[in-house]
Amino acid sequence: MQAQSMQRPRRTVTRPMCRFLRVQEHCMTQSTGSNPLSLGTDYETLASRFRPIFREIGAGNVEREKARALPYEPIAWLKQAGFGAVRVPTEYGGAGASVSQLFQLLIELAEADSNIPQALRAHFAFVEDRLNAPPGADRDKWFARFVAGDLVGNGWTEVGAVKIGDVITKVTPEGDGFVLNGTKFYSTGSIFADWIDVYAQRADTGADVIAVVDARHAGVRHSDDWDGFGQRTTGSGTSVYDNVPLPAPHVIPFEQRFKYQTAFYQLVLLAVLAGIGRAVERDIAQEVRDRKRIFSHGNAGSVSQDAQVQQVVGQIAAQVYAAEAATLRCAEPLQRAYVARFGNDAQQEKNANIAAEIETAKAQVIVSELVLRAATELFNALGASGVSVNKALDRHWRNARTAASHNPLIYKARIVGDWRINGTEPPFVWQIGSGTGKV
Repeated sequence: MQAQSMQRPRRTVTRPMCRFLRVQEHCMTQSTGSNPLSLGTDYETLASRFRPIFREIGAGNVEREKARALPYEPIAWLKQAGFGAVRVPTEYGGAGASVSQLFQLLIELAEADSNIPQALRAHFAFVEDRLNAPPGADRDKWFARFVAGDLVGNGWTEVGAVKIGDVITKVTPEGDGFVLNGTKFYSTGSIFADWIDVYAQRADTGADVIAVVDARHAGVRHSDDWDGFGQRTTGSGTSVYDNVPLPAPHVIPFEQRFKYQTAFYQLVLLAVLAGIGRAVERDIAQEVRDRKRIFSHGNAGSVSQDAQVQQVVGQIAAQVYAAEAATLRCAEPLQRAYVARFGNDAQQEKNANIAAEIETAKAQVIVSELVLRAATELFNALGASGVSVNKALDRHWRNARTAASHNPLIYKARIVGDWRINGTEPPFVWQIGSGTGKV
């Protein structure tokens, strides 16, 4: 696929601040001084606000897939509805959803279009980071931005033959603030974003930092040059930062980043996979119901009554059930880690963060296998017509394989095994880059 510079289309997005503040929802909150926490709300009430949008997104999914059309409009719908603020406490105009409830929503969204939750992955991670930040005016300003509809993209992966540990993207002091220069790839979601969460290094001290960049600044350029065979409309690709100014509060020491971030990022991908699984189950059931042609050596006068076909669909349904259950189960320790962040028990917080890493790693190994198997086995219930490009059923396997290829699961299985055998704590942050061995 040829890389091309992408210009953001002109569009009007109604900011949902006033509407959001008028929403009266039951929400359990826990206040720690001036720091109310998001502990959950009534899920059906919350989800009912977004399900009509999910249905509309799903209606256009196959056409976007065929055309490789980026989902600017669907993401604008979600912005207007306040989807990006569901984790913000109700006291600040958000929905007060728990971590588990956020990921339930992302699974439902992924069933409609698996690309969009991944495009929003960096946004929800930055929201989570601000939820873990100390109470204060700067944090409250970010809450207000989220409630107003602002979205955050990402710029973490360096481009080229960069050694592990090296960061080429630099933040340099200038006047009362800083300037950012560098190039990133896998900039998922940044092409849709208002802000970008960029991993960089200070040129003066060598300290690792997060630089929060205005995505609309003239020095920020995006290219939609992601050439993967799946998840093709996530808005990934190259981002270039050329002397982009940063106010001092937008340069955040990396050591202040929320501790369960790696588990959180992985859990978004698990939600993507679980949603793909639900889409597989939905589509194969519909295909079987609608199919008129039968085989002479089949078992019934209609495909829907064929016991072997029913078994295939039932097996897929069971695999998807297990994948979704595992995904939601491993969201629980992330919520505990979030609550423990503001407690006074360091050991409890550490235990919750370890559990978040280990449980998401366990889930990654099995959820990937279950969904990939379901996305393959769906064709066993169909004939050759099932591979028609007009049906685009192959998108499920391509998208699942792409999501499952992030953060190789073979290493996650080893980490879990080392923990179970030797009690070795999992790594909370890891990097990718050029090695020192033979090429």
